Amino acid sequence: MHRILIYFCTICLLAVMATSCVTTQKTAYFADAQDTTLLPRLDDMETLIQKNDILSISITSLNAEASAVFNTTNTYSAVTTTSTGSTTSTGGGYLVNPEGYIQLPILGNIKAAGISKKQLKTDITDMILDKKLLIDPIVSIRHLNYDVTVIGEVGKPTVITVPNERISLLKALGLAGDITVYGKKENVLLIREIDGKRKVKRIDLNSKNFLTSPYYYLQPNDVVYVEANKEKLLNANRSQQQILPTILSGLSIIAVVVTAIVRN
Repeated sequence: MHRILIYFCTICLLAVMATSCVTTQKTAYFADAQDTTLLPRLDDMETLIQKNDILSISITSLNAEASAVFNTTNTYSAVTTTSTGSTTSTGGGYLVNPEGYIQLPILGNIKAAGISKKQLKTDITDMILDKKLLIDPIVSIRHLNYDVTVIGEVGKPTVITVPNERISLLKALGLAGDITVYGKKENVLLIREIDGKRKVKRIDLNSKNFLTSPYYYLQPNDVVYVEANKEKLLNANRSQQQILPTILSGLSIIAVVVTAIVRN
């Protein structure tokens, strides 16, 4: 009898250990990564300006008075929908219009969509120099609407504003409370809009290849969706199956009570 009990306990222990191993494999990031140095391609890290982006553009030079005309306050209005309703906010910046242009004082319409901030900076500088408007102009450009959205099977689905214009997918997931045990790390969905077209990419966070992919860093308006695995769906079905008998039992008790009252 004691031997049977020992065998039974041993089998149970092995089963628990096997389950733990499987769970660890499912929850770990980059299971195949080893000690090494991985460098992403720099050309994949460049963020391109998109239509409806809002840019902060500052133009300065040694002649502050001549530079002032290029920095006339430009305002835009944005409507934001929150849980308490819609609010309208106004801020400074240049909105890239539906045609892909911004309009700067004196310089007029300048193509912005589809190029990098570095290229736009070069274009503006060349225009100023060609027209001999300033000597040694300094052009600074920043995104004012750099945010990403993380939804699905994460701790805290949220919209993240990125003030330093650089955020990795891993950091975004961390700010969103990380992927839950029910999320698919091997099949994270990234939705990115480029030139008015939405591009969908599925990412395997269990693979070290992600560390050198062009999707390691997010771009403005990216949406990250973490899909629930089968275990989440099974647990949901079990919960529904457990609730149904409880409801039926409650209805039976009510029926018995009502019948007893009627008889009396």
